[in-house]
Amino acid sequence: MNETIETILKHRSVRQFQEKKLTREQIETIIRCAQAASTSSFVQAYTIIGVTDQSKKQQLAQVAGNQKYVADNGHLFVFCADLHRYDIISKMENVNMEESIASTEKFMVALIDTALAAQNAAIAAESLGLGICYIGGLRNNLEKVCEILQTPKRVIPLFGLVVGYPEKINEQKPRLPLNHIYHENTYQQNEEAYITQLNAYNKTIRDYYNKRTNGKRKDSWTGQVSATFAMKNRMYMHDFIKEHHLNK
Repeated sequence: MNETIETILKHRSVRQFQEKKLTREQIETIIRCAQAASTSSFVQAYTIIGVTDQSKKQQLAQVAGNQKYVADNGHLFVFCADLHRYDIISKMENVNMEESIASTEKFMVALIDTALAAQNAAIAAESLGLGICYIGGLRNNLEKVCEILQTPKRVIPLFGLVVGYPEKINEQKPRLPLNHIYHENTYQQNEEAYITQLNAYNKTIRDYYNKRTNGKRKDSWTGQVSATFAMKNRMYMHDFIKEHHLNK
């Protein structure tokens, strides 16, 4: 155990922040840590947009489902998968890269690079005593988000990351059991064992919600997830990605 591991293991999402902005030094430190993340073939296929304009933050908060903390925080970072940069590079180097840029593989590289950079940023922020919360709700209406942030083609704002000084910190949610997530050598396909593990986890989650809400909430994890997957959510994404030349 060391300070880095303790920081990672203490993570929880923060949704209430003090009215205190991050300093320029804090912002730049978080960005440098994001840039230190691993990147496929040194491609670095992402861009980070810091949103300081309060009007833009309010608009993004509305897109994200009127989540107040998207507007009220120490700083809002928007992490974008970015393949636009490579259109420019193709012109600079006079190399035809069109087919490769528009391939599923490069799209996946951009998504993975962006996620790795964001998690580095999140851990860096938490190591500074700050709280964070990812904002996937920006994908509720990416056309609007692209308009607000004036992003070019081949750029997709994947999610936001709000950072700030916590006003309130909730109890940490229990994760899935290690033996359910981690399999050795081959994928575990014993369905009976799988269901047993999930039922045990459901009890853990029910107990967590029961304690946190004083008995007002007792839903299971599999119940939550099945309800989420049953909803046809953001079904426009396939067409959006093609229209923005991110994947053929």
